[in-house]
Amino acid sequence: MYEIARRHLGKVVAGAAMALTGTAVAVAISLPSSAGADDTPGARGAVGARGAAGADGTTGGYGQQGGEEAATGGTAPAPATVVPAAAEGEKGVGGDPLTDDELARAESLALAPAGAAAQQDVTGGRGPQHLGTDLTDPRPGDATRRADVRFYDYKRDELITSTVNLDTGKVEHSGAQRGVQPSAHPEELRAALELILASPLGKGVKEDYADATGKALTSTTQLWFNGDVYRTYREANVPPQLARCGEHRCVRLVTKVLNGAWIDTRNLIVDLSARTVTRVG
Repeated sequence: MYEIARRHLGKVVAGAAMALTGTAVAVAISLPSSAGADDTPGARGAVGARGAAGADGTTGGYGQQGGEEAATGGTAPAPATVVPAAAEGEKGVGGDPLTDDELARAESLALAPAGAAAQQDVTGGRGPQHLGTDLTDPRPGDATRRADVRFYDYKRDELITSTVNLDTGKVEHSGAQRGVQPSAHPEELRAALELILASPLGKGVKEDYADATGKALTSTTQLWFNGDVYRTYREANVPPQLARCGEHRCVRLVTKVLNGAWIDTRNLIVDLSARTVTRVG
């Protein structure tokens, strides 16, 4: 087990779960159940994937030596056959989940109104940051497929929600809200990690990575990471630099070496709107 040689900002934590200390309420970030899991850059809310290996590093099942075959004295069943998923159509029916085509079309339609080009994403690029798209609850007696598309405009710090009609191709409703902060998108979490690594406060993270691996940390792809929005009302003490979080979009991350030890970044809060990194606690 990696032994901590010093106490500093980015100390390595070799464990399967971590909890916030002090009086602050525990941050709502799910951690993987195994610190030694197969963490490869992946998709969805966490950048990484976990395997289901046994304690000896092999996968479970009838094929293991001394398993079901040894217990019964017979021949183990043949491996199961994976049935390919049915081909996805361009359009779903009723309450079916949105298809890939519908997701792409909904986002495109929601970006069509004038003014979208003047908005900014998490990197400062042209157009708002896409956060998510969901099927709108069907209306009684109406089989029309609609989608709710959520964007965040970093230029004005506004959450934009648009309802698009996938049958007519029109935006039926669009509204902007301030002070509303839905869960962070993986692209936002990656941008937050990039800001940490570029900040002087990221020095300890790089040192811990070097201690754990013997290599230099130069890219976000070298770490597994997850996180969510930093909500000030859950914290006992909020530094003045983070007083605008809630109005601004701020996030907190948990990170670990791929297939290795945890690196504690929970006390680094990234204000994505101001593009700053602040240490708490």
